[in-house]
Parts: sequence; C-alpha cells; structure tokens
Amino acid sequence: QVQLAESGGALVRPGGSLRLSCAASGDNFRAYTFGWFRQAPGNEREFVASIKRYGGATVYGDSVKGRFTITRDNAKNTVALQMNSLKTDDTAVYYCAAGMGLITSTLHVGSAYNYWGQGTQVTVSS
Repeated sequence: QVQLAESGGALVRPGGSLRLSCAASGDNFRAYTFGWFRQAPGNEREFVASIKRYGGATVYGDSVKGRFTITRDNAKNTVALQMNSLKTDDTAVYYCAAGMGLITSTLHVGSAYNYWGQGTQVTVSS
C-alpha cells in the first residue's frame, strides 16, 4: 500500500512554468507505476502523464506533449511533473496516482491505478 501527497500547485501566468511533486510513503516505491491526471470544473478527468516502474518509460497525453515532463526519484520516493509553456487550458486540480502491474495500453486509464492523492490546484491566468 502507498500514500500519496501532491504539492506545488499555484497561480501562474500563461507561458510560465510550474513543478508539481508527489511524495509517496509505503513500501516498494520502485515497483509502482505513477501517473498524473487532472480535472477542471465541469470536465472529465484527463490523463496527463505516466512513468513506469523500474526502467521509468514515460507516456504523455496529447495536450501536454512537448511541454510537460514526468520524472521519478526512487531514492527519495518522489514523482515530479515539470510543466512549461503553461496555457489557461492547463488550469485544473492535478492528481498523482499509483498502481502495480499496469501495461502500456492502460497507463492512460484512471481506473487502472489503485492509489490517489488529494490533488493540488494549478491555475493559469493573467
């Protein structure tokens, strides 16, 4: 079992950058695949990025490719989401999620993840 806590959400201007962090407590951090999802008011939850266990292969949602980067630090039990060239459409609550045994075809599926954080608010506005 793992507990997740996101941090780093803030108000930022369009074109700016922000770095979100997800701290994980529990055992076997290296064995988990981690994902970032987001949900804006009135919208469905949207896949942002995922990083697989062990080797750390990454997958990104189409709307963030080339702007966002997901990384993991297995020594510190943390997962980060570096967000650059932010747009107003990136405004949402961002959630960190973790799961075991995910295959590539399910990395973008929220229900494939077993554990979720409480979320952190990102607001992009001038």
